[in-house]
Amino acid sequence: MFRRKILIAAATAALTTVALVGCSPAAESGDGGGDGEAGGLIAIITPSQENPFFKAEADAAKAEAENLGYETSVASHDDDPNKQSELIDAAISQDAVAIVLDNAGADASVGPIQKAVDAGIPVFLIDREINKSGVASAQIVANNAQGAAAVAEEFVAALPAGKYIELTGKESDTNAGVRSEAYASVISQYPDLVQVAQETANWDQDEAFSKIETLLQRDSDIQGIIAGNDTMALGAVAAVEAAGLTGKVTIAGFDGSPDAVAAIKAGTLLATGLQPAVLISQLAVQQADSFVRTGKTGADEKQSIDCVVINAANADKYTLFGLSE
Repeated sequence: MFRRKILIAAATAALTTVALVGCSPAAESGDGGGDGEAGGLIAIITPSQENPFFKAEADAAKAEAENLGYETSVASHDDDPNKQSELIDAAISQDAVAIVLDNAGADASVGPIQKAVDAGIPVFLIDREINKSGVASAQIVANNAQGAAAVAEEFVAALPAGKYIELTGKESDTNAGVRSEAYASVISQYPDLVQVAQETANWDQDEAFSKIETLLQRDSDIQGIIAGNDTMALGAVAAVEAAGLTGKVTIAGFDGSPDAVAAIKAGTLLATGLQPAVLISQLAVQQADSFVRTGKTGADEKQSIDCVVINAANADKYTLFGLSE
């Protein structure tokens, strides 16, 4: 319990101080460009905006860019690397001054990003990293390891023993592996908490529902489900309800989506790890603006922003992918 309180307190403090990240002259990355004037097109490309997390980051990036005097285009690659390549080609042909990208694969995205950079367009990654440094001008992500470990601490406090299922995300997404490893690092310390299944639901709610429905039919004596994102967690909540097991299965997720927080308030979801999607998107646009005007971002390429656990105790303070004071 003490460790969990420290994690939550530290993450909350990080949200209020993150605007200072990379302000030291020694932390400046990128060079080139910088004509001293803001303006031009910033292309914003994310996964499907049917997911509220990706819609929030796209909306925040668009609003921040337009507030700083830029035109914007917003599109979704739907986690399809080929579609992502086409959208990056379109941004190049439109003479974009920068691209803000939540990418479609840690390896598959390297080539298209390099193509944009070679065309003189800096790329600012949000949410997901790629498996190469020195290509993107910035890679700004939530601290998935810290956040997932904090969620796992909440999970084991509520369920120190029993049988549980883990739902994982897309294998091509580095966040899926990082979160799963962080969950395991905490849960493995509780030998009476036994994982009976680990299934990928590819970040998808319907797939999560189907997977959990099948697993519960095989074994209704499941006490817990921990999911790599809220969309899958909510699919699990629906499957548990359909099986008549609401209140008997502890479920946790990750992202900090509005629907997840509503489920926490309703008592059907234990907790979620809040990724500050809005803040990360704003930072990416601010650094893109700095690069356009000065040729530098003012920050290191790799930047990690701490997450916060949302539970019944602080759900009333939730704002869109953030917490009020």
